Amino acid sequence: MAELTEILDRKKLELASSPHIHSKWNTRNVMLSVIIALLPAMIAGIVVFGIYQLAIVAVSIIFCVLTESVIKKIRKQPISIKDSSAILTGLLLALILPPNFSLVFTALGAIVSIVIGKEVFGGLGFNIFNPALVGRAFLQAAFPVPMTTWIMPSLGVDAVSSATPLASFKFDQVAADMMPMFLGNTGGCIGETSSIAILLGGLALVAMKIVNWRIPVSMLAGVILFGGILWLVDPTAFVNPLYHILAGGFLFGAFFMASDWVTSPITNKGIWIFGLGISLVLIMIRIFGGVPEGVMYGILFMNTFVPLINKYTRPKLFGAKK
Repeated sequence: MAELTEILDRKKLELASSPHIHSKWNTRNVMLSVIIALLPAMIAGIVVFGIYQLAIVAVSIIFCVLTESVIKKIRKQPISIKDSSAILTGLLLALILPPNFSLVFTALGAIVSIVIGKEVFGGLGFNIFNPALVGRAFLQAAFPVPMTTWIMPSLGVDAVSSATPLASFKFDQVAADMMPMFLGNTGGCIGETSSIAILLGGLALVAMKIVNWRIPVSMLAGVILFGGILWLVDPTAFVNPLYHILAGGFLFGAFFMASDWVTSPITNKGIWIFGLGISLVLIMIRIFGGVPEGVMYGILFMNTFVPLINKYTRPKLFGAKK
């Protein structure tokens, strides 16, 4: 008893409410890990589309950080630059923009991402939509022509306008070669064209358990199911599911957008519903909609149902009434 008293005297005890969970992860560590995982996709975009893309990344990050700092100051709240969430939002937004996109429009998108996508809900942890996708949705509505103007990979030569693989098949019924889509030598958004670069970073996040593997797997299952049914019905009118997986922003969305901790379900059953729902919406838009891509709309659409999904998929508490 004397020994216990001596130990208690030497150590400072802290009282705190449950849950008492210890983890090596904090907000800053998670954000920095995702930023590092995005570097292969960013580097691939710069190599393929040219050094100008680095300016887009820089402007997007700078305006996200500045906007968040100004809002925090207006609200008389601590400036939260150190958590790196604004940096991550800026990087994500930049990588889902078309190559050679206007720097002015990029800055506007960054401001909207932080103000409308994040701070209007109360800041980090309270937003219901992925902030970077909110910024991109604004740019898509405000500047539709620049947002759908694509260039072929320059690789050191003058860039020329071109259609993406999704647009080529949707409007011209011409399926592109899938190997360039895997490597990144094709038209598309800055960080979405190289499947191998996205997988390199995305699978690393899955291995570190930052990304719940059920989200990309459920989305893959949804594309294979919904896209596969249509392809089996008429292979000449619809592309095979692998084309949907490699083309556009599917892989980028599965690993880096839909997997956002704040805007995705917290239950395993809910995650499967969430992922399958995203894939159903994107397949419907890609095949029957007026635009060739539906990943952004699929994720934002399912973001709205996350509170409802969490409510009806959470485990029943022992002794609780229905």
